[in-house]
Amino acid sequence: MSGEERSSKTAVYAALVGNAMVALTKIAAALWTGSSAMTSEAIHSVVDTTNEALLLYGYRRANRPPDESHPLGYGRELYFWSFIVALLIFALGAGVSFYQGVVHVISPDPIEDPIVSYVVLGLSFVFEGTSWLIALRRFRADGERFGYYRAFIRSKDPPAFMVLLEDSAALVGIVIAAIATAAAVLLKQPVWDGAGSILIGVLLGMTSVVLARESKSLLIGEPADPELARSILELTRQSPGVLRANGLLTVQMSPTEIVAALSVEFSDDRRADDIEQAIVAIETQIREHHPSVVTLFIKPQTKARYLSNRARRLGEA
Repeated sequence: MSGEERSSKTAVYAALVGNAMVALTKIAAALWTGSSAMTSEAIHSVVDTTNEALLLYGYRRANRPPDESHPLGYGRELYFWSFIVALLIFALGAGVSFYQGVVHVISPDPIEDPIVSYVVLGLSFVFEGTSWLIALRRFRADGERFGYYRAFIRSKDPPAFMVLLEDSAALVGIVIAAIATAAAVLLKQPVWDGAGSILIGVLLGMTSVVLARESKSLLIGEPADPELARSILELTRQSPGVLRANGLLTVQMSPTEIVAALSVEFSDDRRADDIEQAIVAIETQIREHHPSVVTLFIKPQTKARYLSNRARRLGEA
């Protein structure tokens, strides 16, 4: 397991423990106070806890070695379970919270013992904040280098950005629940409690849409990082006997696994056994510099043939 994968799993484990503690606390507070916003927050935390468990299950499934039925391995299982997590946030977290809010807006009930809600929300903010800091530490290097939005788009590791985004939404949700509870109590208008639940549902819905879009893109098949592709082409050009590196096709199979297909034109004076040795040398050099390239296909062909095949594949005129 790579250092990045261990870091991501640590963030997921931290989120699992934090969300489980928060969920139990919020459930008890929701039953005690009858608050709609607190009920929505409890549902939110239960869904988040389930999500972390599914992400860890996805890690375990994705780490299975290749076999005859899946010669390229099972890495994309992590992307599949990440997509399921995004759907669960929408279907359970957002849907149930929105429903709870509408019910309490139509038939508002006063909050009993609001001090309990404030204490629980404060503790929840501490638990979620700790998990958020751990997830942020995992994501910080790319965030400072590319900007956090760009790093989120570039990331090939769904659990890393999922935990960060989930915890961010959780912290915002706690603030919404606290404001809604205070408004319901101070203004003596319980309808604000239901309104807070609706806002939490909308927040979760927006979060799930963003996560689902990114997870779907990875599940369908995204290329590897452009910097890695440029490095592979440069290494190939420097290899003896290579006339030119025509192009490269990469597919991200998991956060730490990449499949690459490389088109190379060799010198005309090279014999078949010379080309074979050159290909072995290229493979060895690429894997030394980029161990994440678990499968590499090298096709000897002219630049004209490569461009013709590329145009046909992309439907170009």
